[in-house]
Amino acid sequence: MINTLIVDDERLARAELKRLLSAHPQIHILAEATNADEAKTFLAELNIDLVFLDIQMPGTSGLELAATLKPELQFVFCTAFDSYALDAFALNALDYLVKPLDPERLRKTLERLAEKPNNKTQTANYLPESHGLLLKFGETSRIVRLSDISRFESVGNHSAVYTPYGKSFLLSSLSKIELRLDPQQFFKASRADIIRVSAIKELEPGLSAGSMLALMHNGEEVEVSRRQVQVLRQLFGGI
Repeated sequence: MINTLIVDDERLARAELKRLLSAHPQIHILAEATNADEAKTFLAELNIDLVFLDIQMPGTSGLELAATLKPELQFVFCTAFDSYALDAFALNALDYLVKPLDPERLRKTLERLAEKPNNKTQTANYLPESHGLLLKFGETSRIVRLSDISRFESVGNHSAVYTPYGKSFLLSSLSKIELRLDPQQFFKASRADIIRVSAIKELEPGLSAGSMLALMHNGEEVEVSRRQVQVLRQLFGGI
């Protein structure tokens, strides 16, 4: 059984979510909260495994509450806004569901509860490859899994995210993103770029002395700084 807490200030929204969850016998709803303060009380008193969390609520928002949750606690955002801006790397949501909730979409979310990061990832607090980011592409918002991202690039106070669907942006610094990425999966090529190791196709001499050029499978070229070349050599077994 998965002990579940629903946090939403709208009674009808809570009722609809309970109706949809009734089709999943593994979900045991222990409590309902109408705001963050009530939710904190339940979390302190009950053994909760999963939280369904509204984003816009009076007082403390769902985003602010999520930032205080224990790392091992799974939570799902439920929002009426498909273009809601999230600093996704400050959080580790299992998923983002847009109201009105789609039963099939909810089923897939619950299936992913079985996906657990390995002990190393969990200890280091790295995001699992299945982690979903809510990103905007023009007027469309979509969830992109970390496993589909090939590169992060520093752009001022933002970071560009390169995906199969195009380029999007996060309101997060590259240094902050680096702390959440597994170094076995991602490599910091320079102060401006973090790239997925498996996305590197070839390596060539760089434009400056001692640097290298990483040729990516998607056709992009990323400069690897002289300082990071040695790290890259070790990563690829001393090339």
